[in-house]
Amino acid sequence: MAFSTSDDDNVLSEINITPLVDVMLVLLVSFILTIPVLTNAIHINLPKTVSTTPPDQQKSVTVTVDATGQVYLDNDPVEITRLEDELLSLKSRYSELSLHLRADDRVPYGPVAKVMAQIEHSGVAHVSILTDPQ
Repeated sequence: MAFSTSDDDNVLSEINITPLVDVMLVLLVSFILTIPVLTNAIHINLPKTVSTTPPDQQKSVTVTVDATGQVYLDNDPVEITRLEDELLSLKSRYSELSLHLRADDRVPYGPVAKVMAQIEHSGVAHVSILTDPQ
């Protein structure tokens, strides 16, 4: 804002930062709201077992079955009928492919058995079943 008086011909200039603060607050709120959407986490409760040895460090793929029976391949939803084809394409790209199977504690045995059959048909030799230690 510029003020001028009749005795003084000098102009007083100030920077108005109110619009800048408003824009920064809107950006902050939008980042706070969108970051949880971008994480795309699948929440499951793994069954409790005794501690086991960690899997080898190779190219690994995670297959997850959540409580509703939905199947995910590396956090991407996939139809159970397409799982074998997806695993075959991954196996053709990586010769030493290892697979980590995670299933929610509350999921019935049927969907997990279907997923395990698809894994077996795809020919993946290294399969680890992940659990939480007690």
